Amino acid sequence: MNRRDFLKATSVLGSAFLPISTVLAAVDGSTKTIGPSESFSFAWLKGLARYISNQASEGAKPNLPPELQDLSWDEYQAISFSKDQDIWADNAQSSFRAELFHLGLYFKKPVKIYEIVNGQAREIAYDPAMFDYGNSGIDGEKLPEDLGFAGFRLFYKSDWQRDMVAFLGASYFRAVSESMQYGMSARGLAIDTGLGKPEEFPDFTRFWLEQPADQSDVVNVYALLESDSVAGAYRFAITVNDGVVMEVDSALYPRKPIERLGVAPLTSMYMVGENDQQANWDWRTEIHDSDGLSMYTGNGEWLWRPLVNPPQLRFNAYADENPRGFGLLQRDRNFDHYQDDGVFYERRPSVWIEPKSGWGKGSIQLIEIPTLDETFDNIVAFWNPDEPIKPGSEMLFGYRIYWRDRPPAQPELARCVATRTGIGGEVGKIREYFSWRFVIDFQGGPFPFDADQDVEVVPVIENSAGRVEITSARPLNEIQGYRAMFDVVPPGDGTEPINLRVYLKAGDKPLTETWIYQWTPPPADDRDLHNPGHLLSEKQS
Repeated sequence: MNRRDFLKATSVLGSAFLPISTVLAAVDGSTKTIGPSESFSFAWLKGLARYISNQASEGAKPNLPPELQDLSWDEYQAISFSKDQDIWADNAQSSFRAELFHLGLYFKKPVKIYEIVNGQAREIAYDPAMFDYGNSGIDGEKLPEDLGFAGFRLFYKSDWQRDMVAFLGASYFRAVSESMQYGMSARGLAIDTGLGKPEEFPDFTRFWLEQPADQSDVVNVYALLESDSVAGAYRFAITVNDGVVMEVDSALYPRKPIERLGVAPLTSMYMVGENDQQANWDWRTEIHDSDGLSMYTGNGEWLWRPLVNPPQLRFNAYADENPRGFGLLQRDRNFDHYQDDGVFYERRPSVWIEPKSGWGKGSIQLIEIPTLDETFDNIVAFWNPDEPIKPGSEMLFGYRIYWRDRPPAQPELARCVATRTGIGGEVGKIREYFSWRFVIDFQGGPFPFDADQDVEVVPVIENSAGRVEITSARPLNEIQGYRAMFDVVPPGDGTEPINLRVYLKAGDKPLTETWIYQWTPPPADDRDLHNPGHLLSEKQS
């Protein structure tokens, strides 16, 4: 499958939750297992991944009868796990329950799912009695006995009707924040994303769900990752705490060199926002799951990079050493800015990655892909280590993933809360040349100042090309913060991207995080179309 197929597939977990089934009469009240009981540990799983990495790559192969391959969207949505079959539902002291996803539609590769009880693992057998097939047109009794599953989802005791976490498709997984809303996705691993060749999508081919201790707020999930280039072992310790927190330990065993390895990858969607109105035909003024990439660097600097929907694929790499964290955030949580009462973009979770130890040298990489459709996740961010990927080596990465409305790490300085762009120049004056305006709002931190304080706030602006003019920084009482404003005049008729950095300071003291941006000037022939003064001067002449 290509990137678009996979990302459309994950929209099954988009704005709404998968349907809750009509409860069937209990068959036997317990999950059936097959095969012998075997001892399980994370060390054993890492050994399995290392062993597999030395074998010929086979991967999970589709094993679907035609009636499942040809399901429509609505038909697949009609298949749901029967609530009376929920894993761990027979234990009133359990804080979690699990349900399994049926194969079909986009999800054609079967995965094996095991349950761990007291350190012993047994495979969960597929049984059509686990599912309500509704109006799907599928007769479960006629499906193969060894069909397998597509993935699983977890429920927490605070709401048995709405899921908190779901693993479904390739190595994709999602969780909700305090608003109980799904949004962007994470992945186990990204390989060769954004290069001029097909991206490789590793698969979680086996999952182990460990029975949680009574009344425990932590559930452990283990996964085996496989692809042509790598095998890996993963452990997820999942906690429900102001949203969902996942403590992840991963061990990767490369099979061959990898050009671009993406660790802790995040996948989101940005179509239209305050700073980017290219796809402006929709009645809604903003359409995005995330509006920026936040980075907390190893040297303690906070960076904010607003997302864009670029005219062509755009790649940026931000070099760092031992990053303290990064994430794709939805900072704008104002319903009025979206006006979407169907999917509620203002409720989408922000997702923050926090390394548990030093990751060494590398870069946080951001890939932005053009999109005309909000069902296409076009934003990818991940950590790319400088260390060459050597076959036969072991690479260990430990990190936490926070799914929250606001990430746990916040800058003490003022944060960028809005970025707007448009035609530059001075109001009332004929524009003699093309320029582009940037307006950046900062909120929080040391703002506002007392009225009797004599504080001069100035913008510090760096540009890789062109000329900066008409700069200002002034208070904005409506947000209890400051607004920075400036124009960029591109050099000649060049269309090379211009990199910008901005922060506000008082004296030698920075007051804000650093705003970074990449702007591509339009071709010279198109610049008059962005210049109302040109049309006005023609009329005057």
